[in-house]
Amino acid sequence: MKKIITVSLMILGLMLGGMKIAAANNSDPVSMVQSLANEMIASLKAHKASLKTNRSLVYSLAYSIVIPHADLDEMSQRVVSPQVWKNATPSQREEFKKLYTNLLVKTYSSALADYTDQTIRFFPVRGSAGNSVTVNSKIVRSDGPSIDVSYRLHLKGSQWLLYDMSVEGVSMLSSWKDQLSSKGSMEQLIQYLKQRNVQRAR
Repeated sequence: MKKIITVSLMILGLMLGGMKIAAANNSDPVSMVQSLANEMIASLKAHKASLKTNRSLVYSLAYSIVIPHADLDEMSQRVVSPQVWKNATPSQREEFKKLYTNLLVKTYSSALADYTDQTIRFFPVRGSAGNSVTVNSKIVRSDGPSIDVSYRLHLKGSQWLLYDMSVEGVSMLSSWKDQLSSKGSMEQLIQYLKQRNVQRAR
């Protein structure tokens, strides 16, 4: 399971990192994620040695490219209970979002270095996409069974933004919500995320 999650996080990092490449196809979410994944896999292969030895470079790349194309407000709000979010002050919400984003970036960026020879197959969206869509894909590996991964995006203005992914039916946001549900108030959540970020930095 750990390897499945690592591979999937790596692919998510690839996909997010390539959003600018696929800007011309932004009206079609499947074409967008497919073209950016292909481009970023090629880029990752070309810079694999650097990614393994220079963690700060990967973090910097993630912050400059990934963040503008993920709906961080939506992602942050969905991983805490409605009551906790409602009771939090605006400054607490911003601090939570910053810490949560930082932890996500560290997690996805560290997984990038584990890329070997995985390829991705994308499938057409069934029915009308509307303002939200699930893009289904299959990660094909030479060292194990294929992995089903789904990406959830919604349309804000003219841009598709990613806010969740599921690995073999397990939602990333649901997993995070399960982790955070017992941590208490927003202030306690903030302290927990601070500790997790320190651990990830080691």
